[in-house]
Amino acid sequence: MLPSREMSPVCSPHYMPGACRRTMGRGFTMVELLVCMAIVAVLAAIVLPVVARARESARKTMCLSNLRQISVAFESYVADYDECFPNNGDPYLWMGRRWRWVLQPYMGLTMQHSSIDPSNPNISERYTPAILVCPSDSTAPAAWDSTSYGYSAAFYHLPSDIQQMTTADLYSGNRFPCVTQKLAHVAHPAHKALVAEWLTNHTPPTVGWWDWRGARNYLFVDGHARFVSARSLLPAVNGFPDINLTRGGVEGQDLP
Repeated sequence: MLPSREMSPVCSPHYMPGACRRTMGRGFTMVELLVCMAIVAVLAAIVLPVVARARESARKTMCLSNLRQISVAFESYVADYDECFPNNGDPYLWMGRRWRWVLQPYMGLTMQHSSIDPSNPNISERYTPAILVCPSDSTAPAAWDSTSYGYSAAFYHLPSDIQQMTTADLYSGNRFPCVTQKLAHVAHPAHKALVAEWLTNHTPPTVGWWDWRGARNYLFVDGHARFVSARSLLPAVNGFPDINLTRGGVEGQDLP
């Protein structure tokens, strides 16, 4: 007599031929795998941009912190030098590689001039950038000796000379003398930028001060730092959002 269906060993725990195993332990089909992959892709598309924005927001905040610490260095310098802003006679002092030497004692830096080319202020040795490089600036380490911030040339040129200067004067054969400006000459300390990021490191595209696109962090004479779009600034003498050539020099303003 054949065993009853209840007594059949076909799908018993101790007897699992191939058909039974396929039924009880079936893996994912290709369609199911594709659906899972699609779900993961959608989730990644949602989550990754959010993570990227959060990371960039943190870097932007660190950059603002850098500028606030730089503000303390400038304030200390001005207090020590009879309310005068930095001026060592270098017409290119606005560049980050140049003004850092004047402010070095106030920022705790211990960099030295290059032993190969000691007269070149654009290169250094034993230099730890610290607050001088923006964490989002991928260009500065290779191009500008890890310096991200420019100092406004309006603070070492007469306002009348600033009115006549061109963009080319800033980087090629500046014919105007360097004349120290004093804190008392600043008419709008909350609206005149002292230092700012050279590049738009936090918003695409990556452009400098001679472009109306993007936004960057600015430090103002009164000590506050903020993130400002280029189009929020007043046009400089050269028609750009360039804090070097602010109309009226230190007596003028970059923010309306």
